Amino acid sequence: MIIIHAIFHINPAKQDLFLEEIQPLIVASREEYGNISYCLQKDTENENVFTMVEVWQDMQAVASHNSSEHFTKFVANAKDFLTAPLEVKAFEGQPLKL
Repeated sequence: MIIIHAIFHINPAKQDLFLEEIQPLIVASREEYGNISYCLQKDTENENVFTMVEVWQDMQAVASHNSSEHFTKFVANAKDFLTAPLEVKAFEGQPLKL
């Protein structure tokens, strides 16, 4: 399982537009083969920071997502919303049985 955290530092003046533009990406990504979850979280300590928490079945699913039309379209426009470079962290893991 691949877990990705994509951290967005958003221009406050463009936050509403960012939230509108990212919705099609969220909807389409959740429907992709190999997607386990795809959730946008708002930072509780910095109102202009959002983290997309993605969980994928494997690297093949991530690669397919990264080449999808909805992803490439959003990424091409993301710079218009950002006040800092997009920060991406990727992890490999398995669910724990507690």
